[in-house]
Amino acid sequence: MKNWVLIGALALIHFSTFGQENAMKKIDGGSYLPLYGNSNEEVNVSAFYIDPLPVTHEAYLEFVKEYPEWQKSKVKGLFADKRYLEVWENDLSYPSVLKNSPVIQVSWFAAKAYCACQGKRLPTVDEWEYIAMANEVKEDARGDSLYNLAILRSYETPKTYLLQVGSKPSNVYGVYDLHGLVWEWTLDFNSIIITGESRNNGNTDQGLFCASGALGANDLMNYAAFMRYAMRSSLKARYSMTNLGFRCAKDIKQ
Repeated sequence: MKNWVLIGALALIHFSTFGQENAMKKIDGGSYLPLYGNSNEEVNVSAFYIDPLPVTHEAYLEFVKEYPEWQKSKVKGLFADKRYLEVWENDLSYPSVLKNSPVIQVSWFAAKAYCACQGKRLPTVDEWEYIAMANEVKEDARGDSLYNLAILRSYETPKTYLLQVGSKPSNVYGVYDLHGLVWEWTLDFNSIIITGESRNNGNTDQGLFCASGALGANDLMNYAAFMRYAMRSSLKARYSMTNLGFRCAKDIKQ
């Protein structure tokens, strides 16, 4: 029997089993001091699951096969701009070299639909930032200058989206490629710049993914995170960028 889920106002679809065969990682949660906000006010992050790897072109192909409305020639302009899957050769084919690379040129709407099809969702900004501050040995490596330098160097490296997922060591949580491959979409729209559901607050579908800041940062030396927040503020939900991908998260049932 199929399980059905309503994805916003987009479509009524059933949960699918396609996707990368990698067990989600359980993150116990905790608190951290984000880049923005009150200087001494930590944010609590509840326990959640996260995919250890970004979604690949191979996995995304299975999605568009099952849901053809998300194929490049059929997607509605309301949900994706003209760059959507531009690197693909046609609706069901991409250059073979991209098979195990993170899928790119995917809009927020498409990424959200992909995750929802599996009973998942996109990670929130706080969830993403919470696990992204870890390195291979520390849950919070932000005080390590080499950690920040490595992230900044990855931002400067061209065409990292061509690299295969999981080719570098994971962080302490067993999660790969939060840095060094592509920026990643998050569930909440501009949650740092404004409050409320982005699509209902005029100019609020901007800056929707993780990976640079602006005035108001708590730690002006954390340029890597500063850049992520700055990039978020430049986007709209239908944008499809060459250096922008995603992974899925999931709530832990109480």
